[in-house]
Amino acid sequence: MESIKSLIAAAAFATMVAAASASLHASQPAKLQAVMTGSRIDITVNGAFLTSYRFSKDEKYPFFFPVNGPSGAAVTSMRNGQYPHHSSLFFGCDKVNGGNYWQEANARGQILSRGPEILVDNGPEIVIKDTCDWQRPDAVQPFRDTRRIAVRAPAPELREIDFDVTLTALEDVVIEKTNHSFFSARMDPDLTPQYGGRMRNAEGLAGEKGTFGKPSPWLTCFGPRGGKTEGLAVLQHPSNPGYPSPWFTRDYGFLSPTPMFWPEDGKSTHLKKDSTLRLRYRVLIFTGTPESIDIAGKHADFSTANP
Repeated sequence: MESIKSLIAAAAFATMVAAASASLHASQPAKLQAVMTGSRIDITVNGAFLTSYRFSKDEKYPFFFPVNGPSGAAVTSMRNGQYPHHSSLFFGCDKVNGGNYWQEANARGQILSRGPEILVDNGPEIVIKDTCDWQRPDAVQPFRDTRRIAVRAPAPELREIDFDVTLTALEDVVIEKTNHSFFSARMDPDLTPQYGGRMRNAEGLAGEKGTFGKPSPWLTCFGPRGGKTEGLAVLQHPSNPGYPSPWFTRDYGFLSPTPMFWPEDGKSTHLKKDSTLRLRYRVLIFTGTPESIDIAGKHADFSTANP
């Protein structure tokens, strides 16, 4: 009898130790690492691949691909025959002084990195700085942008990418009304409304029908896959001009806060030479639901983040 009691006590103690160890491990900050290899920067979380920031001069613009969820599966997709200009997670714009810095054909316009610098290459946060020139043959360069990218993994079920970009107008700039403007994400098909996933904004409106053209602080796409629910959310910072920007959305998995599709005069947006335009976004890559990771609370945190 005493032996059985001892075994039970030992088992209970072992369970307590295991639980305490798991709790301690979960509370420890994740270790991120960034390594530059050729024309990309690979970022890992505790040794598991998260994303690559790609800046090849052969590409239309720098972009992130793949972007993996906490499970290790990608939450974004990279181009297809119908929309070859959708490159995962990216920043660009069409109809800028007659140039196209969004769709394929680099001669129409290209955003070229001068070569990013990794300011912090390991620890709880990765920080990257990049300067990009908006160029096309036989035309004056309309913009130069500087971007600061910060990457974190604040919880086992959550990854964050901050994208803070400032555009400087190198001449008077006219951006004609366009649905192709600025920060965008193209989701993995499995997570889209077209294939069983869900799209929702901060107000609870759903799908392309509910979210297209509606101003909202954030928007998310998520769905079941491999026994789990994973997704991605894009958050707009309240300091962005025109906040909250209306969203351009598609049920096949495209989402973009698109200010240049709704200009004040209905025709175009004008920026004077030497003026600047700063835009800040936070991307959440998560396992769970908008409620379980508290996207609304995460947006409130982002809203008060240091400039």
